[in-house]
Amino acid sequence: MSIEIKKLLLHMAWANQLTIEHLEGLSEDALKAFAVKENWYVGEIAHHIVEAADFYVYRITGRHCELPGKEIQELKVKTDLVLLKSQVAEIDRALIACANLEDSKVEFVNSKGEKVSRWISTILSQAVHHATEHRAQIASALEAKGFKPVDLDELDLWSFEIKNG
Repeated sequence: MSIEIKKLLLHMAWANQLTIEHLEGLSEDALKAFAVKENWYVGEIAHHIVEAADFYVYRITGRHCELPGKEIQELKVKTDLVLLKSQVAEIDRALIACANLEDSKVEFVNSKGEKVSRWISTILSQAVHHATEHRAQIASALEAKGFKPVDLDELDLWSFEIKNG
């Protein structure tokens, strides 16, 4: 049996949902919390996780996900969390589906306008790492401003495996 990235993608999707659920339980002011840079606040970080994940899907498949609801420009109100939660679920499903593809190199133009070639496995690995990194930033920003932080120990792979088999 080979080890697959699918488990990591399933964990990422689970942790993304729990992070948004945590934010739904806080006051709207928590969305404006930041640790170091005022413009890198919880709502912006959460929105960035989702927006970037869609770009990972695009880099692999050549198309963006069809997302439910309106496009969120800035996440500053709690009502947008419900929509963000459904959008990230759709994007995470698409990333998980990409784990079934044969690993091959795909070409795309990066944010610097350069044409690059990457393995699908590298893009999927980056998607997992990226979401994990930014969930940690959300936890730090919340704690820095006195809000209940996301408990990252409750979102680890051990917890995922215990709760999901």
